[in-house]
Amino acid sequence: MSRILIIGAGGVGRVVAYKCAQNSDTFSDIWMASRTLSKCDQIAKDVKSDLGIEIKTAQVDADYVPELVSLIKEINPKLIINVALPYQDLTIMDACLATGTHYLDTANYEPKDEAKFEYKWQWAYQDRFKEAGLTAVLGCGFDPGVTSIYTAYAAKHHFDEIHYLDIVDCNGGDHGKAFATNFNPEINIREVTQKGKYYENGEWVETNPHEIRKELSYPNIGERASYVIYHEELESLVKNFPSLKRARFWMTFGDEYLTHLRVIQNIGMAGIEPVNYNGQEIVPLQFLKAVLPDPGSLGENYEGETSIGCRIKGIKDGKETTYYIYNNCKHQEAYNETGAQGVSYTTGVPAMIGAMMVLNGEWSGAGVFNVEEFNPDPFMDKLNTEGLPWHEQHNIDLEV
Repeated sequence: MSRILIIGAGGVGRVVAYKCAQNSDTFSDIWMASRTLSKCDQIAKDVKSDLGIEIKTAQVDADYVPELVSLIKEINPKLIINVALPYQDLTIMDACLATGTHYLDTANYEPKDEAKFEYKWQWAYQDRFKEAGLTAVLGCGFDPGVTSIYTAYAAKHHFDEIHYLDIVDCNGGDHGKAFATNFNPEINIREVTQKGKYYENGEWVETNPHEIRKELSYPNIGERASYVIYHEELESLVKNFPSLKRARFWMTFGDEYLTHLRVIQNIGMAGIEPVNYNGQEIVPLQFLKAVLPDPGSLGENYEGETSIGCRIKGIKDGKETTYYIYNNCKHQEAYNETGAQGVSYTTGVPAMIGAMMVLNGEWSGAGVFNVEEFNPDPFMDKLNTEGLPWHEQHNIDLEV
């Protein structure tokens, strides 16, 4: 029985709120806060109507530590579930240290002025969380998150050494829009337009955006054009599984999506440096975010499904073996349950499960941890009962 505070009221926050409310024996007192109070209030109203569980709401600007500290002291939660913007990870971590509160997020910190995935800023908090006797869990969404736990589960149960890891992320859905992003447009476009990078033979190899392309087959979806991009979990997985010889992250993009993306970049709308317009400074990407469809509005008419997993090759009992573990999530089923589409659902459910692991003591320890450092088994069990069942295939052609 624990009080929690969810910070962030987008699509992922909506899913976290619903899933916590469904598990009220663990999450006995649920609070939600955001810069926009009306978003929190709408989610709370929907949860109350659908599940009969009350969620209390508050307003907070997560850019400012004093505001966060004041609210956390007022609410006194045991754990913060951070599903706000990645720019705000450090201020929320600072507030957790100031108030003696455990911390969990779904994406690593990014500085506003540079599109860059790197854990160094959050790993630097290790000593402070350890000295405070607090747990900070980093990257507990799907990717990062479940994909890292899949890898830990494979290492524990199916391999003596993991040598090759390919994380594959396919959205086989159709939202009917000419162009829209499945989560915060500002973060999404920054992510997919940066240079690619993968790990091989002890070195990081950098590529141009979408330079490496391959047709990969996904369960229930079929073949999709898949591209090597850089994703943050590669950094921690290479660190925590030193037997890895190569680690890559693949994501699917349709030709129309990439055409829109190229136009956005070519006309400067993906820029993150302020420009002067009529005497006022605006950031082009933030303006673009304001005119693109809200990801939270996509769910009602979203068809199809996602398929995300890990394709792994390594050694077991002296023999080379392959292993594919994945989840498929249908957008419409996610929407029917929570009012959010599948991409939000696949991020929000793991965040709730990770919070549950901390609160019930399955995951514990003082310091800053990536999810693969914990026991994967209880988390994997909960995936099967909380809406993200996983499937595995052994000794198959991994295609990569």
